[in-house]
Amino acid sequence: MKDLFTIAPLTDVMRAALAPAFNVHHVRDMDDPVAWLARHGAGIEYALTDGHYGLCPEYLADLPDLKLVSSNGVGYDAIDTSAMVERGVLVTHTPNVLNAEVATTALMLLIACYRNFPAEVVQARSGAWAAQGNLPLARSVDDRTIAILGLGRIGMAIAEKLAPFNPNIIYSARSKKDVSFKYYDDLTAMARDADALIAITPGGAETHHLINAEVMRALGPEGVLINVGRGSVVDETALIAALEAGDLGAAGLDVFENEPHVPRALCEMPNVVVTPHIGSATVETRAAMGKLAVDNLLNHLKDGSVISPVPEVESLL
Repeated sequence: MKDLFTIAPLTDVMRAALAPAFNVHHVRDMDDPVAWLARHGAGIEYALTDGHYGLCPEYLADLPDLKLVSSNGVGYDAIDTSAMVERGVLVTHTPNVLNAEVATTALMLLIACYRNFPAEVVQARSGAWAAQGNLPLARSVDDRTIAILGLGRIGMAIAEKLAPFNPNIIYSARSKKDVSFKYYDDLTAMARDADALIAITPGGAETHHLINAEVMRALGPEGVLINVGRGSVVDETALIAALEAGDLGAAGLDVFENEPHVPRALCEMPNVVVTPHIGSATVETRAAMGKLAVDNLLNHLKDGSVISPVPEVESLL
């Protein structure tokens, strides 16, 4: 049996699937993972992590024989893929199986912002409805111009989920796609033409603070910003300032710059909906993600193949 160094949480189903093939060594069972790896890291060929934990340099330094890092998540910006390619280490992730669920989360946040859903729930539960009457009217989600930043697999799933609301979809991405939606190579110009902007672009240096104060001002005092991609894509300080100044109308956020910490200012704003990074967090979708993460490990152990490598490691295949 091979040894598997595990950083990400494991479900009972994942443990059962791994047990016949791997001796699982989980960081949560170690008093000092770095010291443990210094003693036992040589010979370990497999690691399992996720998009949040990644694989830090301190761990990687004591895994000289690593062959595969399987990440349980679609995002992998916490894994240094350049270092992996240089060392000849494959990296896999879990795309596609979570597209529809993350798209549902984006739609949920969009509707919650437009319909003022959190405040309406409080109004009913607190007794304020009976004592004070109705809140001011909310706004409709129908017939909006919706900008999507990042029209990949999940971006397209978001566009499909939005279809019943008769949207005008516009988008910005690394390159123009073969779709009927209008393409923008200028994010600020796209925000200026949009009622709402949904961010689903990956994290990393290229997209860090891509949505800045200028983009938010362009979106405007009635504009809605939704982020279900990575927290680093939005300049959080600028976001708070824009909301406080009325330069931006509302925000629905599932991801944050310093997770799991959410700025108190965002939590206290009535025009902000926050959720704790639950984009793919359903029993069904997380089970599918976990199975794919495990299957990548088992396939490689069996014959050296992987199911869903990240694009950066394709030269190693």
